[in-house]
Amino acid sequence: MRFSDTDVAALVDILKQAGTSEIVPRFRQMSDTDIKQKTASWDVVTEADTAAEHHIAAAILQKYPEARIVGEEAAAADPAVIKGLGEADLAFVIDPVDGTYNFASGMPTFGTILAIVVGGECVAGAIHYPVGGETLIGVTGAGSLLVDAHGDSMPIKVAEPVALDQMVGTVSWGFMEEPHRSLVAGNLSKIGMSFGFRCSAWEYRLAATGRAHFVSAQNLMPWDHLAGVLIHAEAGGYSACLDGTPYRPGITDNGLITAYDRESWDLISREIFGQ
Repeated sequence: MRFSDTDVAALVDILKQAGTSEIVPRFRQMSDTDIKQKTASWDVVTEADTAAEHHIAAAILQKYPEARIVGEEAAAADPAVIKGLGEADLAFVIDPVDGTYNFASGMPTFGTILAIVVGGECVAGAIHYPVGGETLIGVTGAGSLLVDAHGDSMPIKVAEPVALDQMVGTVSWGFMEEPHRSLVAGNLSKIGMSFGFRCSAWEYRLAATGRAHFVSAQNLMPWDHLAGVLIHAEAGGYSACLDGTPYRPGITDNGLITAYDRESWDLISREIFGQ
């Protein structure tokens, strides 16, 4: 199954509608009782997450009733929904509010992520930013675009390689076990600047638009990474799991590095991860 520009645009419209009706009206309008903790103090869920996921899933199933829906909040209730994603004929992977901690804290660094999986491969992805109205879009073989709130688009490209001490990047070392956690956190002092938004939507935006040189994650939930990795690749970048194997639907561990090219990937793997 192929997805045309029109198909992708219609899906992006669904993300925008969810942002307008379910997310933005709740931004900075919630009390502490509206924010529920999941696995840790920084891992939270709000009514915006559940309402937006329901909105997006229902709208997609109206257009594609045969599709499999893999949503972050649905998976939190039933982890089995992820199983078989790597072999799915057609699946839509949804993160309704990526960066919920930021959203709940009143910071606009959050986004809505959608990945399209066909025949077990991610073929398109979109990341919408409800506060600013922009959307990143990537389609296999067609490049990646940043579309502004007025509908004007521009192609995006990853940053050119630089020396290690000039790199800007992020590593989610908080999910690592010791002693690797301390090793990686210490090695980040070798780069020019380390940042962390706790939000894949914004981290991949910086990497895909050439504002950061690498992004690395340890916990590979598909709603966080499938769309971002595809958009980054279509912007000219290179990604692989920490063992050098390709990242694809169905992989949920093993770590991941996105960089400019294989040489940059090797440098980060060696100097930051000690591999």
